[in-house]
Amino acid sequence: MYKFFFNLVFKRMDPEQAHHLAFRWIRLAAGVPVLRTFLAAVLAPRYESLRTEALGLRMHGPFGLAAGFDKNAVAIDGMTMLGFDHVEIGTVTAQPQPGNPKKRLFRLVADRALINRMGFNNEGSAAVAERLAARAAALGKKRGRTTVGVNIGKTKVVPEAEAVGDYVTSTERLAAYADYLVVNVSSPNTPGLRNLQATESLRPLLTAVREAADRTVTDRRVPLLVKIAPDLADEDIDAVADLAVELGLDGVIATNTTIARDGLGLESDPALVKETGGLSGAPVRERSLAVLRRLYGRVGGRITLVGVGGIENAEDAWQRILAGATLVQGYSAFIYEGPFWARAVHKGLAARLKASPYATLAEAVGAETRKATP
Repeated sequence: MYKFFFNLVFKRMDPEQAHHLAFRWIRLAAGVPVLRTFLAAVLAPRYESLRTEALGLRMHGPFGLAAGFDKNAVAIDGMTMLGFDHVEIGTVTAQPQPGNPKKRLFRLVADRALINRMGFNNEGSAAVAERLAARAAALGKKRGRTTVGVNIGKTKVVPEAEAVGDYVTSTERLAAYADYLVVNVSSPNTPGLRNLQATESLRPLLTAVREAADRTVTDRRVPLLVKIAPDLADEDIDAVADLAVELGLDGVIATNTTIARDGLGLESDPALVKETGGLSGAPVRERSLAVLRRLYGRVGGRITLVGVGGIENAEDAWQRILAGATLVQGYSAFIYEGPFWARAVHKGLAARLKASPYATLAEAVGAETRKATP
């Protein structure tokens, strides 16, 4: 049914306009308590076997919404209603910014992929913090029902040399409302951002953000993760992994979008394929999985790994778990699969776990990578 609707309506619309339309519908549905409860019962059934503990947090399952969909924290409860076990908002920057000029989002339907050069368009960390504070006040003790990650990035106009202060500003504003915090240094759409993945730049950045989070939130420890690109060389992946362990980081998210086009077997219109920006979706699957395996081979279970990039179905999610991911995330496939996507992933994961030799999801994490490691 959704595929028919996608082809009839969304496919004919500008991708960004379609996104805003769908977003509006989700928010409207979530704003009606009776409807929200009904839809959650249909779209978000819970499986006891999938209950997950990660980053010191308890979640209904391992499958979350990746950053990029809800940049301004306006639909957290709507996305939970659709079945996501955690919702990562952002990327949020210290200063509000409109992002790159439109047109900046492209569907590669034949490849089940997207290209975006959005450029961290968001309302800024002050506005997002205010919205999160209002939500926390309204929910009270119920706030913990949804795990909310906050993904922060560098404001475009801020020079690379001043990036640390920019991230610290966002941390000070947002850490109190984050169940976990993510430092994004891997988007290809902010000039110079990926340079911060080099360990000599990443070390002081992560140290400063950790100190800012601890200074701002004194009643608990806010877990801190870093999100890396699939385009890193293997030796750079190892360096980031070693740094994460050295600094006591809580996790690594692998991976962001890729700037690669060659060797991915893309079948869409060549003019679309040549659009600049980050490619996400099915073509990124194998490289993201390879990065995850390398990370787990390096760090084992010492930190939490989050697998994202090209996850379309339960089998993809299951392979990430076997490779070493405690949590998995998706975004691009949601555009193509629709509102029943999370339900299908959960059902398939529960079936795969039941048929596996593993008693729990935690036992399955990294099992295949461990077997392959000499």
